[in-house]
Amino acid sequence: MLDLQQYASLGAALKDALERWPTETCLIEADRDREKVRLTYSDFREMARPLCRALEDADFKAGDRAAIVMTNQSKWLISAYAIFFCGGVLVPLDYKLTAVEHLQLLAHSKARFLIVEYFLWRAITQAPEFGKLTAEIVLVTEAPAGAELRGAYRWEEFKRKGDPQFVARQREDTACIVYSSGTGGRPKGCVLTHDSYLEQCASLTAWYPFWPGMRYLSILPTNHAIDFMVGFIGPFVCGACVVHLRTLRPEFVRDAFVRYRITYVSLVPMVLKNLERGLRAKFDELTPRKRWMLDRLIGVNKMVTRGRPRVGLSRRLLPQVHKAFGGELRALIVGGAFTDPSTLQFFYDLGIPVTCGYGLTEACTAVTLNDLKPFRPDTVGKPLPGSEVRILNPDTDGIGEVAVRSRAVMSHYLDDPELSAQTIVEGWLLTGDQGRFEEHGHLQLVGRKKNMIVTSGGKNIYPEDIEAVFDGLPVKEFCVFAANYLWPLKTLGSESLVLVLRLEQNQEFEDKLRDEIVARNRGLADFKRVGGYLLWEKDFPRTASLKIKRGELAAEIGKSASRKSIVEI
Repeated sequence: MLDLQQYASLGAALKDALERWPTETCLIEADRDREKVRLTYSDFREMARPLCRALEDADFKAGDRAAIVMTNQSKWLISAYAIFFCGGVLVPLDYKLTAVEHLQLLAHSKARFLIVEYFLWRAITQAPEFGKLTAEIVLVTEAPAGAELRGAYRWEEFKRKGDPQFVARQREDTACIVYSSGTGGRPKGCVLTHDSYLEQCASLTAWYPFWPGMRYLSILPTNHAIDFMVGFIGPFVCGACVVHLRTLRPEFVRDAFVRYRITYVSLVPMVLKNLERGLRAKFDELTPRKRWMLDRLIGVNKMVTRGRPRVGLSRRLLPQVHKAFGGELRALIVGGAFTDPSTLQFFYDLGIPVTCGYGLTEACTAVTLNDLKPFRPDTVGKPLPGSEVRILNPDTDGIGEVAVRSRAVMSHYLDDPELSAQTIVEGWLLTGDQGRFEEHGHLQLVGRKKNMIVTSGGKNIYPEDIEAVFDGLPVKEFCVFAANYLWPLKTLGSESLVLVLRLEQNQEFEDKLRDEIVARNRGLADFKRVGGYLLWEKDFPRTASLKIKRGELAAEIGKSASRKSIVEI
C-alpha cells in the first residue's frame, strides 16, 4: 500500500494510487446478476480526467464544496475523486433522505456544486422548496434522453479536453462535511480534515490490510462513513478492487460472494442477521445424518479456533460453508449499531471471523475494532492505533461515558460553535455512549447517555428530527424521547422512541387524537416510528427563550413515571 504518512491530502494519495497500479482492476459495478462496469485504475483515471478539467473551467476552486447524492455506482467514486483532485470539499449526502431534507442540507453545507442521480434530482425539482436550491451547478447522472433537467447538466456530457491541474491541499484542510443526522432538528455537519481520513485509513489497514487482487464487496451506501473509508479510500490506496452491488436482496448478495471471490465485506447488523437466517434455514434442510456430521465439524472448528481464527483450517473442515461465501472470505466487518453476540458467535464457529467495531461520524469512521486476539463477541474490540479511549466518571461497575481522543476526530460541527464546545471538551470527543473496559483491553458498550437511538440498519435517529411530523397536534405541547434516555438501561438492542404529550387543561385523550397520532406515525419510515405515547401532567420546563429543557424534562419523567406508562401504538 501507499505510505500515507508521505501524503498531505486524500487527493494526492488517490492520484498516486491511480498511477501506481494502472492495470489492476479497481472497480466492478454489478446490478443483481449483471455486471455493468469493470474499470482498471488506468480506466478510472481516464474517466475522471475530463470531469476534473470541466470543474476547472467551471471555476471550482480549492475549498469549494460539492455534494454527492447517489446510490452505489462507479460515478460516485469518480465524482468524489474529481472533487478531491480539484482541491474541493466533499459533502456526501444520504440518498435515502427526502427531497426536502436534501435541500436543507445543501443549504446548510453551502455546497456550490451538486452531483445527483436522475431519479433523486427529479424528486428534488418536484419539491415545493425547490426554489430555495442553493447549488450553482448541478450534474445529473443517468438522465434519460430528452429529460427536462431544470437547468442542470448531464454528468456524462460535463467534460473538457486537456490535462487538469492538480490542486494541493494540506492535512489540516477540510476534506469532507458529513452529516450525522437529518434536518428536522439541528443539522450536525461533522467537519473532517484530510488528516482525519489519512490517519484513520492507516490505522484500519494496519490491522486489516488490503492488497492488489483482493476484492471488497460494497453493499452499504458509499456516503456511509464505514463504506466511504473501507469501500473506497482503503482499497484504492492499497491497489485493491471494490465490487459495488446495487441491491441488498439476499440471493444476489450471496451470489456476489461466490462470483467475485470476496475477501472482505462491511455489513450492518440487519444484513448480517439476514445472512444468518439464510444459513440456518439451509442447515435445517439437511438430512439428520448430514446435520449430525455438520454439528460435529462445527464443534471441532470451535475447539481449534478458541484462541484465534484459523481460516485456512476452517475452510478445510467446513468447505461447503466457505464455498458459499466464495472461498476467499477473510472477515465480515460489522458496525453502525448493536450486534447480537450470538450472531457474531454463530459465524465465528463456522470459521468466518466477524470483526465488530464501534465508531461515530464525529470520529471519521471507527474508534475500536476487534483484532480477534482473542475473539470477543460481547465487545466492540480494542482502540485502534492512534486512538485513546477513556471512561469518564465510572461507577462501581466501571461504567461511564466513553470519550475519544485521536487525530481522526472531527475538528468541529459546521457553523455550530455551541454544539462543538459541548461535544469536544479539552480535545476529548464525548460520545454520549456508556461503556466499560473488559479484560484484554476490549470496550464493552452498555447503553446510551444521549437522546438518540441507532437502528439495526445503522441509522442514527435523533428524536428531535421526528418532532416535525407531529407539529400541529391538538395538544398543549409534546416532545419525543428515546426510551433508554428516559429510563437508562445497561443494555443495547431494544431501543425505541416515545412521544410525550401534555394535554390542554381539562382536555381528554380521545380516540380522534389517538387516530391522528397513529396516522402521522405511519407516515414515517419504519425505522423512525415512535413505539408509543406517554401522557404527562405537568408543563414542560423551558428556557427564557421558550426552548424545552430536554435534560430536565427527561429526568423528571424518568423519576416519576416508568416504562409501563407507555401506551403502545
